[in-house]
Amino acid sequence: MKFADVTPNLVVSDIDRSLAFYRDVLGFSIVTTVPEQPPFAFVWLQRDTVNVFLNSEAAAGMTAAPGTNILFITLEPGDIAAGIDALFAAVKDRAPVEMPVTDQFYGMREFTITDPDGYVITFAQPNR
Repeated sequence: MKFADVTPNLVVSDIDRSLAFYRDVLGFSIVTTVPEQPPFAFVWLQRDTVNVFLNSEAAAGMTAAPGTNILFITLEPGDIAAGIDALFAAVKDRAPVEMPVTDQFYGMREFTITDPDGYVITFAQPNR
């Protein structure tokens, strides 16, 4: 048996607000929703090969636990200015920045933001 992927499944306090954040700030697209029309209980979002599931608190039967998970999203190696630096420039005024763009000792250039429910998202790109 071989595991192939993992998808963050986030329980959020306001699914419309979270959908707007991931779609409008981070550039994710809707793959599917349940139900098909609002109000949504579930939204599957994707950008390139990265998936994120959003579940409303009511549908999940639990309260969101802000900040208990960290999403670590890597960008493909390549042009830093057109990659991680451009992404940071696009989101830094639209999301709380926890860590500005930083070159890490392990060869990644990263920044960290939080989403509306307090989930921490780190974006990283190889800087070599």
